[in-house]
Amino acid sequence: MTVAPDPERADPLEFTMRWPVRGYELDSRGHVNNAVYLSWAEELATAHAEAAGYGREWSERRGGGWVIRRTEIIYHQPAVYGDEVELTVKVELVKGARGVRRTTIRRAPDGELLAELLTEWVWVRLSDGRPTQVPRELVDLAAAATAATIARRRPGPRAGQPAQTRD
Repeated sequence: MTVAPDPERADPLEFTMRWPVRGYELDSRGHVNNAVYLSWAEELATAHAEAAGYGREWSERRGGGWVIRRTEIIYHQPAVYGDEVELTVKVELVKGARGVRRTTIRRAPDGELLAELLTEWVWVRLSDGRPTQVPRELVDLAAAATAATIARRRPGPRAGQPAQTRD
């Protein structure tokens, strides 16, 4: 089944926002504190879900919601006070109880890559906080991105060996 995104809503698989670095986000060296990058990624993911029509109310009607399970951050350059940052999030995988998003943070004027985050989310039941299957609508919506991600992660066949067929 193919789910067509609503043209009135944001793209459900990719979303971009910009904002200025704020003074309270800096550490003692005048750089954005490392923990702030994760906060930014979470803020972007929340805004993305709302703009695409899959936010808090949609999730609550389905009895669930996303929580972050794991995050990997690669820092390339520091952001400093006065920078305008551009954050882009891409949904890479939605399968089982998991979702994976990749976020890039760039300095807006020159496009300099500041940080990359890979965040694994888990869909949990609101009633008990336990992981459960992601709603089918989201799985179907991200099916092509999920297939592409799984294909990239699979090692190619070695000489004399068949290709892998499992995730």
